[in-house]
Amino acid sequence: MDKPKKGQTITIKLNGENKKFREEPNDHKPKPMSKPASKVVKIKPDLTDNKVMKETAAAKDPIDDSFDWIIPESTDHDMEEFKITSYQSPKKNIKKNSKISFLTFSKTKNRKTIGAVFISAFFAILIGTTIGFLMLKLVIIDSDEQSNSQPQSTIVEKETGDNEKEPVKDVSASIPELSTYIIQGGVFSSKEGAEETAKEIKSKGIPYSIIEIDGKHYLLLGVGDSLETAKVIVSKYKEDGVEDAFAKSLLIDKRNVSGMNETEQSFIESIPTIYQTIATATTSGFSSNTISEEAFKEMNSKEEQLKKSSIENEKIKKIQSELLSANEKVNAFHQSKDTKKLKEAEQHLLNFLSVYYSL
Repeated sequence: MDKPKKGQTITIKLNGENKKFREEPNDHKPKPMSKPASKVVKIKPDLTDNKVMKETAAAKDPIDDSFDWIIPESTDHDMEEFKITSYQSPKKNIKKNSKISFLTFSKTKNRKTIGAVFISAFFAILIGTTIGFLMLKLVIIDSDEQSNSQPQSTIVEKETGDNEKEPVKDVSASIPELSTYIIQGGVFSSKEGAEETAKEIKSKGIPYSIIEIDGKHYLLLGVGDSLETAKVIVSKYKEDGVEDAFAKSLLIDKRNVSGMNETEQSFIESIPTIYQTIATATTSGFSSNTISEEAFKEMNSKEEQLKKSSIENEKIKKIQSELLSANEKVNAFHQSKDTKKLKEAEQHLLNFLSVYYSL
């Protein structure tokens, strides 16, 4: 190869234009080699690509630009074209004359439907039976409660003089509530203690009665139709030497009693009114030494009810007897004005309270 002459011109074609460059002769003396300096390139993550490229280029050793390269131009025809085609899955070969049979499907469906119908019917019958049983039980319980709340009546055959049997009802009656006022002489834990005190009171001509209430023994000395009239009787007793006497109210609760006929039931329902009229007449005699005509007529109007027959219950008979005796003693006082008759009437009223409370 021939050596190039000094000062030879080199022609380079760039972008279709001819450019001439003159090559200067180079010194053939060898330049001293310098040790390459180790450089560390720091990359900052927040820098853009252009900045990174610039900093990287600055960090590199300078490149000898003494020689220019010819860069060919790129044309549109050199670019490869890429076409994106949609992917189509291969179709399965389906026979034109293939038929779908629904026989198996219909059999399975029919079996499931029949099973569901049987299960629904079974649970419907079970639930209906359970509800019916519960309703029947509630009706039975309700009817039992109603039968227990109503008075029980049985037919008792009673023989008459002509050997004919007369039906008599045996009923359960409700004893009405009784509210009254009493003169109390003391409360004792034992009946013996109450009886010892009662002997002293009896010796002074004072009536008494012992009633057991809630395990305690109450010593009663008289009754009154009101708290004021009861206090009047207390003052009379204190004049007779009874110091431990005071007035208070007494309430006998409503209760049910069985083993009575219709006549006894009618009589027991009228007892509170009869007792009240006799007690009013008695306390009127204590307070004013006389009985008003109005109270006397009211008491006598109840006498017919006291003389009812067909009373067989022993306790009801005792109540009837005590009220009749009290009524007679008040009538005797009305005629004689003897206060002793009033005390005797008070004794019969106390006996009545004792029996009535024990019903």
